[in-house]
Amino acid sequence: MNSGLNFLVAARQCEISELEHLALTSELVGVIGRLVHALQRERGISNVYLASRGARFGDALQQQVADCEAVQAQVLTRLDALDTDARRVRNGARLFSRIAFVLHALEGLPALRQRVSTQSVPAEEATATYTRLIAGLLNVVFEAADSATDPKISRALVALFHFLQGKEYAGQERAFGGAAYASGQIDAAHRQQWQHLIEAQEACLQVFRDFSDEAVRSAWQASLPVEAVNTLERMRRVASANAHGTLDPNASATWYEACTLRIDAMKSFEDQLAANLRLLCDERIAQAHADLRDQQAILDALQRQAGDAGNEPPALLGPHLERSILGMVQEQSRRLQSMSDELETARAALNERKVIERAKGLLMASRKLSEDEAYKMLRQTAMNQGRRLVDVAKTVLAMSDYL
Repeated sequence: MNSGLNFLVAARQCEISELEHLALTSELVGVIGRLVHALQRERGISNVYLASRGARFGDALQQQVADCEAVQAQVLTRLDALDTDARRVRNGARLFSRIAFVLHALEGLPALRQRVSTQSVPAEEATATYTRLIAGLLNVVFEAADSATDPKISRALVALFHFLQGKEYAGQERAFGGAAYASGQIDAAHRQQWQHLIEAQEACLQVFRDFSDEAVRSAWQASLPVEAVNTLERMRRVASANAHGTLDPNASATWYEACTLRIDAMKSFEDQLAANLRLLCDERIAQAHADLRDQQAILDALQRQAGDAGNEPPALLGPHLERSILGMVQEQSRRLQSMSDELETARAALNERKVIERAKGLLMASRKLSEDEAYKMLRQTAMNQGRRLVDVAKTVLAMSDYL
C-alpha cells in the first residue's frame, strides 16, 4: 500500500510537470508579445497610409509587413511545439479554441494587406480587422494567465497580461489618432471614443501596478520617454478641445512618432517582464526539484527501514523520521492553502474580464450586435451611470438570469 509520503512525492512530481508546462507557455507568451507589437505597428502605419490616401508611410508599410511575417513564423513554430494533449493541459478547451481563432485570422492577413496596399479598404475597417487579430493573440495570453497554478507565476502573468492589454489600447490610440490627424478632422463621437481608449489604458496599467512590486513600478516609470509623453498629452488636448473639429494633417507624423516612442518603450519594458517571468519559472522548477529530492530521500530511508524489518509494518521508524514525515505533510497542507489564497487574489482581476466577455456575448446574441457594438453599449452605459464597466456587466448578467 502506498504511504502518505508516496502521495506527497507524487504531488510534487505533478507540480513540477505543471511548472514545466508553464515555462513552455511563458515562452509562447513572449513570442506572442513580439507579434502583437509588430501588428500594432503595422496597424498604425496602415491607418496613416489609408487616411492620407497613400501619401504617407508607403515604404514603411512594406518594411513592416516583412517584419510581421518574420515574427509570425516564430509564433507558428512555437505553436507547433505546444502539447495538444488536453489531458495534460489545464483550460485546454479554451486555450486551443483561442489558438484556432488566431490561426484562422492569420490566414486572412495577406488579403487584408492587399486591400490596404490598393487603398480599397476604409481605415476603420482595416483597424477593426487588425484589432480583432491582436485581441485573439491577447486572449491566448489571458488563458495562459488563467491556467497558472503557481501563485507567483500567476501574479507575474496577470501583471504581464494587463500590461500587454494596456499597450494594445495605446496602439489603438496611435492608429485612431493617426487617422484623425491625417484626415484633418474629428467629431464629438470620435473624441469620446478617443477618451475611452485613454481611460482603458490607465485601467489596465493600474492592474499591472497592483500586481507588481515597488521595484517594477519604479522601473516602469523611469523607462517612459518624457518628451514623447508630453507631446502625446499636448496633442490629445488639441484634439479634445478643438470645437471646430479640424486638425492639422501635417501633424500626423508627429503624433505617430510620439506614440511610437512611448509604445517602443513599453515593448522594451514588456521584454523585461517576459524575461523575469521565464526566470521565475526556472527558479520555481529548481526549488520544486530540490523539495522532491528531500522527500524522495526520506521515502528511500523509510523503505530501507521497512526492508530491514523484514517487510513488517514499520512501527519503529524512529522519532526523527516520523517528525520529518509529519512536518512535510503539515507544510504541504499549509503551502497548498496559501497557494490557493494567493491564486484567488490573482484571478480576481481575470474574473472581471470574464464577466465583461460574458455580458458582451449575451448582448450580441439577444440584440444581434457585433462584438464592438456590444462593448460600446456596455461602456456607454457605464459612463452615463458613473459606474465601473464590470458592475454594468454584472447587472446585465443578473437581469438575464432574472428574465
